[in-house]
Amino acid sequence: MTHSKPHLPTKICIVCQRPFAWRKKWGRDWESVRYCSERCRRAGPPDTA
Repeated sequence: MTHSKPHLPTKICIVCQRPFAWRKKWGRDWESVRYCSERCRRAGPPDTA
């Protein structure tokens, strides 16, 4: 039996503006997660000039 996991919370990445879902490794600090991946984290937030 496969699980589709439609009930997981999602957020929008502040760099690429794509939605990403909760992961077990983010369980303790889901409130502070802002990036969908390591690549977006390295890129940092977009410049607002």
